Amino acid sequence: MNKAFVREPDSHGTFCPRCGSQGERVGAEVLAWYLTNDDSRSLTPPAHFCPSPKCAVAYFDGFERFVLASALVRPAYPKDPAAPLCACFGVTCQDIEQDVDEGVVTRTRAAVERAKSPEARCAHAAANGRSCVPYLQKYFVDCRQRRSPTL
Repeated sequence: MNKAFVREPDSHGTFCPRCGSQGERVGAEVLAWYLTNDDSRSLTPPAHFCPSPKCAVAYFDGFERFVLASALVRPAYPKDPAAPLCACFGVTCQDIEQDVDEGVVTRTRAAVERAKSPEARCAHAAANGRSCVPYLQKYFVDCRQRRSPTL
């Protein structure tokens, strides 16, 4: 077919060049928090975060330049499963697992409420520049299903 009649994708540059996952757009403050100055300058705005936990790429731009998760200056969930789920308040997977083991939602609920408060700094502290609430809720549900598959 003649290339003149083939439509290019509208979202060019928003897919991870390594794994193909849809990237999440991040601002300069996120890049400044997680990258060295040199790595941050190597990406042309707008930069995107690759949300795939299995992909080695953390950030990339529309020119297929990227920074690997191993180059981050601080741990970032989900790239590093030992990193806090909530970068603002340090809520970890172990905190959520403890709630599930005890049959309560105390820590999880408190973390969600705190993440919704004005003191949350998600726009620059989270690796994807967004609220951690979806990560907290998903991890809680997944953990509960792993521990009690009949639910």
